[in-house]
Amino acid sequence: MSARRLPALLTRVFLLAFFALVLTGLFVTYPFPSWLVFLPLVLAWVAGIAGGRLASRDLKAARRDAVEVLPPVAGRWSAINSPADRVPSHGVHTYGQTYALDIVAEKQERQERQAGQEGQGGQDAEGAAEGAAERPAFAWLWPLARRPEAFPAFGAPLFAVADAKVVTAVDTQRDHLSRNSLLGLAYLLLAEGELRGLAGAHRVFGNRVVLDLGDGTYAAYAHVRRGSLQVRTGDTVRAGQRIARCGNSGNSTEPHVHFQLMDHPDLDRARGIPFRWRGIGVPANGEAFTAEGAVSPG
Repeated sequence: MSARRLPALLTRVFLLAFFALVLTGLFVTYPFPSWLVFLPLVLAWVAGIAGGRLASRDLKAARRDAVEVLPPVAGRWSAINSPADRVPSHGVHTYGQTYALDIVAEKQERQERQAGQEGQGGQDAEGAAEGAAERPAFAWLWPLARRPEAFPAFGAPLFAVADAKVVTAVDTQRDHLSRNSLLGLAYLLLAEGELRGLAGAHRVFGNRVVLDLGDGTYAAYAHVRRGSLQVRTGDTVRAGQRIARCGNSGNSTEPHVHFQLMDHPDLDRARGIPFRWRGIGVPANGEAFTAEGAVSPG
């Protein structure tokens, strides 16, 4: 087992031990002081800190220049959790997320949505028709959750950012309701997110595609829509080829695209690589941008 994977594994083990002790305490009397129940929680925190420092040191030792690739989407989008504002962009280096970027689709004019479907066939048109015209705002009280179809990003096509080989292609996890209300977000942060973290990268990223771009560079797409893959592991794709659709699987508040470059196809071992999108660069938090349509038919 690599040194990079050990802290993440220990964190999960200690958290599981803590939850097991809490549940056990509901039915039996501890044969030790009750404060010791929190020892695994402290050890999980220590392991997490150690893992973060190890990843940071690893990153500095293997720092690389930004890699330019095509944008993975078409149409009007805006950025959240951007490495243009802070690094690591998601607050952690784990799973190669150091320079990861999240983007959400904004209100789309009909011609913009159609531009992203050009040359892609009926399935993309179907995805566009399902998408909402305008992104719902955050709800403080009601509704607690919305169906993913209420968001313009849901069903939007995803494109290969370069000529590549598919090394991972999974789309069996369900697309869940949004978590973009006060109670929904609290549920995600305090319960669901922790459980997904315990389960590992595959539950955090949800349905996903990983492409081998060559030269030790891999592109990862997370939160892909269930059943939307147009590629399989081992396939070769061309830059701009449609590969899947945006969904709301995994650890996600609403349908959005999570994109990152990394140095290994295994998310538990990967280190993040900085990137920029051709013609766009790296949009900052809240910055809106328009990406051109696909350049190659799927």
